[in-house]
Amino acid sequence: MTFDIPNPNRILVRGVNWLGDAVMTTPALTRLRERFPDARVSLLTKPHLAPLWRLHACVDEVIEIQRGESISSLGGRLREHDFDLAIALPNSFRTALELRFARIPHRVGYEGNARRFLLNHRLPHRPNVYRMSRLSAMEISAAIRTGRPAQPEVQSSAHHIHHYLNLMASLGANPEPLEPHWTIPASLIDETVSKFGLPEKNPQPIIGINAGAEFGPAKRWPTANFREVVRILHHRRTCRFILFGGPGDLGIVNEITENLAVEIARETASRPLHHHDLAGKTSLPELAAALSHCHVLISNDTGPTHLAAAVGTPVVVPFGSTSAPLTGPGLPGSTRHRFLTSSPPCAPCFRPDCPIDLRCLNEITPLRVADAASEILEAI
Repeated sequence: MTFDIPNPNRILVRGVNWLGDAVMTTPALTRLRERFPDARVSLLTKPHLAPLWRLHACVDEVIEIQRGESISSLGGRLREHDFDLAIALPNSFRTALELRFARIPHRVGYEGNARRFLLNHRLPHRPNVYRMSRLSAMEISAAIRTGRPAQPEVQSSAHHIHHYLNLMASLGANPEPLEPHWTIPASLIDETVSKFGLPEKNPQPIIGINAGAEFGPAKRWPTANFREVVRILHHRRTCRFILFGGPGDLGIVNEITENLAVEIARETASRPLHHHDLAGKTSLPELAAALSHCHVLISNDTGPTHLAAAVGTPVVVPFGSTSAPLTGPGLPGSTRHRFLTSSPPCAPCFRPDCPIDLRCLNEITPLRVADAASEILEAI
């Protein structure tokens, strides 16, 4: 379906609210820019993502939704911009209501969620959309007992990248997928390296470690396993480690690093452990810059993992409750990254917590993860 809409001069894109989802929308924004090269594209977003969006080449202006701002107040601010066209990337009722209050003539988004009278150009969902169904504890127990998969198999065509590209295709844009991409200025990388005293990128490889995950424990590979991966990789070759995380991950990072340098020094006296702890210390643009400075990132399925892939850093990800074909970082089907899974019949369950024994993640060994990272490093 292609909507008959006059070529716009000013486009408003209502962005998504989470970092990982934001990265997955970048191919769609690139296609939108290709379709309307002369239009001014503004992106409406929550404040926490605004600094990063200001670095994206396809966005001319970033408009922040102020904390606690009412829809009527936001609509009034948006009306001052005289937008011709608005695109709602999220599927929520509220995001469509924001565009309606802004009185933008052409409002495009997916149908559903009572948005019929808010969007005047509604697109039906693609027929091969995968419905993420969170399994109940009873469904998980039944899958374990019978050995039959509790969820249908996820095809790469169901990846969320295609969800956003399909919206742009309704405006005449090219629907072919692209690698999610965020170009980080060299000056920002240099400033970040200097500010945090990060090592030079050569000659020793730099390995990023990101052991947190906000969604819940069902996305967190055991912290002890990250610690063991650091030990294995250090024994294999001279390398440097950067530990990432948010303010809530300080305890996790401490679990990985506590006494590890001393233990390693006893084992390999000639090669001490070199690591830099950035957990809770970086802004979002600085996080992107530091991720781009790594040769590989070993991480849970999180927003920073998507960001690392988008800034050009290969990632190694143990997947548990979520699905790599559905929301994995990078271009669907790419061989650049390593997504590691086990095969319990209850995975993916899409739960934030596990009602049994987290076997989906516990069955992925540190040696397997270390081997995947070594494979990437050998190819560099």
